[in-house]
Amino acid sequence: MSRRPILTRAAFATLLFVLSSCAQATGGGDTAPAASAPPTPAIPAGAAVATLAGGCFWCMEPAFAQLKGVYSVTSGYSGGTVKNPSYEQVSSGRTGHAESVQIVYDPARIGYDRLLRVYWHNIDPVSAGGQFCDRGTQYRSAIFYHDSTQHRIAEASKAALEKGPRKFRGKIVTEIAPFTGFYPAEEYHQDYHDKEPIQYQSYRQGCGRDRRLRELWGADAGIEGSR
Repeated sequence: MSRRPILTRAAFATLLFVLSSCAQATGGGDTAPAASAPPTPAIPAGAAVATLAGGCFWCMEPAFAQLKGVYSVTSGYSGGTVKNPSYEQVSSGRTGHAESVQIVYDPARIGYDRLLRVYWHNIDPVSAGGQFCDRGTQYRSAIFYHDSTQHRIAEASKAALEKGPRKFRGKIVTEIAPFTGFYPAEEYHQDYHDKEPIQYQSYRQGCGRDRRLRELWGADAGIEGSR
C-alpha cells in the first residue's frame, strides 16, 4: 500500500492558504476535473428525505453520515432554477442553487428534529451571504422542507434558537424554503472527506469553520457528526 508523504510545516501552511475555499480546493472554475454526477441513491420503503444547505457540502456530509438511522448522504445542488447544473455553473453564483446535502433516513430511528439539531451546530446561522470563508449565495445556509411537517418542525427549531442566547435573537438568516429539486454533485465531490483527507482537513482549517463553530456553539460545536 502506498503512503502519502508527510507534509512539512511550511508545506502545510501553503496548503492552508491555497485551499481556503471550497471552490479553490478543487482548482475552481474550468480546472475542476470533468465528471458526471452519480445516480441518485434509492430511497428504501418507509424512508424520509431531508435537504439541507450549510456552505461547502464536503463539510456537511460527515456531520450526518455516521448518525444511526441515516441511510445515505449525497452532496449536490438545490434551490436554483437551472436543471442539472454543473459545479462550475453553481460556483458562479448565477444558477440560484446552494451547495446542499440530501439525507435519506429512517424516521423510526432518527427524527427530523434531531437532524436539524445536528444541522444548526454545524453551521453559522447568523452569517448572511455565505458560510465561513465561502461567500456567495451558492454557500448560503438553507433548510429545504419536503412537506408541511418538515416545514413546521423547521420553523419551530429556528424559533427555539432565536429564544436562546442573545447572539441569535433576531439575527438568524438561515432560509427556510420549500424543496423544489436536488441534483447530485459530480462524483469527485461525494465523500470528499474520505477520498482526499489531507486536502479536506486543510480546507476546513484554512476556512476557519471549526474555529467559528466553537465561538457560536462552544462544546456542542459540530455535535454528533464531524468530531
